[in-house]
Amino acid sequence: MAEVGDDVYREDPTARRLEERVAEITGKEAALFVPSGTMGNQIALLCHTQRGDEVVVGEGAHCAYYESGAGAAWSGVQFEVAGRGGLFTAAELEAVIKAPAYYMPRTRVVALENTHNRAGGVVFPEDEVHAIAQVARAHGLAMHLDGARLWNASVATGRAVAALAAPFDTVSVCFSKGLGAPVGSALCGSAETIAAALRFRKMLGGGMRQIGVLAAAALYALDHHVERLFEDHAAAKVIAAALRDVAGAWVPAPETNLVMVDTPGIPAARFVEAAERRGVRVSAFGPHRTRICTHLDLPREEVLRVAEVLVEALREANAEASAGMGAGTSAGTVG
Repeated sequence: MAEVGDDVYREDPTARRLEERVAEITGKEAALFVPSGTMGNQIALLCHTQRGDEVVVGEGAHCAYYESGAGAAWSGVQFEVAGRGGLFTAAELEAVIKAPAYYMPRTRVVALENTHNRAGGVVFPEDEVHAIAQVARAHGLAMHLDGARLWNASVATGRAVAALAAPFDTVSVCFSKGLGAPVGSALCGSAETIAAALRFRKMLGGGMRQIGVLAAAALYALDHHVERLFEDHAAAKVIAAALRDVAGAWVPAPETNLVMVDTPGIPAARFVEAAERRGVRVSAFGPHRTRICTHLDLPREEVLRVAEVLVEALREANAEASAGMGAGTSAGTVG
């Protein structure tokens, strides 16, 4: 049972406990519950920018790639990509910052994603984050962290969430990915920023009433599902090792819970369909790239069986491709 109240009036005690807890974990002054990570990211952009400003992101960043053009629609910003593969360096940031000329967009925010979804759950190197932050501060830029999978980065590195979040003005964290809560994220930052965020949340339709029932689930996830994330990372390594033996597949070693499978000669859609027929769901991330995500609903005792099923599915897809059958279609997947 969750003790609830009207959160539009800031009277939900369970929501307050969650926000205080997350602010403490991230090392920020305040936090605000939001229904989704997309809303958290977009509120951060609204807090940091004005229309016509520019946000620097890594290639394939969620806030630019998977949020329905919301940055352009709500904040009126454009995105500049630094680096390749989701990560970038301080020098690559410096290279894309616009000069302070009236005829150029104003670079205002640097947004990092840690871990990076489309890059395969890679952890943004901490030394590089600090170097990027130094460049950003020198240019008067705000720093935002899309930390939907920051819990995974913390477990993988052994670094506290607050340490990973320290260089950033705002941080969004998610309760419904690796932690397995049914819904919800939080935006964290200074008390002044979160006060502004509260108004933007209401504008975007995120002001809800008795949200304690959702906050209670998030609190449970924080208590019970963080330390076990290493199991997901271990499962990803097992699956990656098995798939690496399949001809035609290139599988980088996963750093966290995402396995990326590149198959230049095999349509990803075929692999997805073959796995689906065997009861395992994976996601096409391009014509020849597939993402596999391990999570708390995959028991340890099932990991080897799932790896075997995926090997069978990939071999079937490979055989079909070699036989010259139709390629099918691939679809992007939000995650």
